[in-house]
Amino acid sequence: MLRKFSVTNFKNFENKLTFVLDNPANYGFNTSVVRDGVKTKGLIYGINGSGKSNLGLALFDIIIHLTDKERIQPRYHPYMNLYSKKPVAEFEYVFEFDGSEVVYQYAKTSATDLVSEKLMINDVEVLSYDFASRRGHVELAGAESLQINSSLPGAKDVLSRVKLAWNNTILQDDATNRAFASFMSFVDRMLMFFSLDQNGYQGLIVGHGDATQSIIQAGKLDDFERFLSSQGIDYNLIAVDVNGGQRLYCRYNGKDVPFMSVASTGTRSLALFYHWYIMMSEASFVFIDEFDAFYHFELAEQIVSMIRDLQGPQVFLTTHNTDLMSNELLRPDAYFYLRNGSMDSLDRISEKELRSAHNLQKMFKAGSFDG
Repeated sequence: MLRKFSVTNFKNFENKLTFVLDNPANYGFNTSVVRDGVKTKGLIYGINGSGKSNLGLALFDIIIHLTDKERIQPRYHPYMNLYSKKPVAEFEYVFEFDGSEVVYQYAKTSATDLVSEKLMINDVEVLSYDFASRRGHVELAGAESLQINSSLPGAKDVLSRVKLAWNNTILQDDATNRAFASFMSFVDRMLMFFSLDQNGYQGLIVGHGDATQSIIQAGKLDDFERFLSSQGIDYNLIAVDVNGGQRLYCRYNGKDVPFMSVASTGTRSLALFYHWYIMMSEASFVFIDEFDAFYHFELAEQIVSMIRDLQGPQVFLTTHNTDLMSNELLRPDAYFYLRNGSMDSLDRISEKELRSAHNLQKMFKAGSFDG
């Protein structure tokens, strides 16, 4: 799991921003949002322009050079902070897998241009590379013969040496290499998507399929119909063969019409969410930006409840909806506040010792967490 993430000189984060997930408070309620001392679920708040979307892009910058999964590179321009004089953007991820700590640090000048990278496992530097000198080293059992230094011109020396080591060696089965494998698997299964976009996402899979078609292919059509019905949206959903493929239709008194032609914006957004929800069991880390942009309060609350109870992935969502800021839904250390270039959970920025009886929404609106 991801324990901590830091980024410097990326988009609107001129100075170092740290997202800490391994300091849970000792609350006795909603304990499902913490596993093995790491927070697994949470909501992220912040005013417009505070950097909530940019935080997601920063977290998922890693997939651009370590995986071959879908990515949305146009969103990464401009890349570095426009006010900063620093020459690179810097990233650090701290993971824990079965008791082993994996720390991955790298610097870039753009989404695709690495400057340096370093991988440490249990405080031992197992790989590092400097793209300016085109020199580095690797200390993984089974990778002794791997040549990571390069004689290529700098402009052509672009391949991550971590990815090179992973794809071009047969590593021995030891604790260090198992941690390395867990790290690479985690990054390969990260998923970010945007509720405000039509199937805008990066990570986990490759290609842009139709969200409703994937629900049919997964055999979840009846479940999706029940999910909509629980929100007072009653459709008789059917799969119809169209041009060799199945498409989602609604049946009205014997007449079949395409789902997308009659569904509201909110209902289409629900279909997109449900498409990804049934795939989250395969994911390691999920970031959903503005997840409730088209939802009324009760629906947004149900979505958070579904995600809170989801086993497996770490899932974090951005929102402006303070109605969701309740100890009945989550807990103070699962609500994060991004402001003025810094970020922390409510329990760590409150002058009070927050308890289950506190009205977090009222305190938030009163400015109790503004510092």
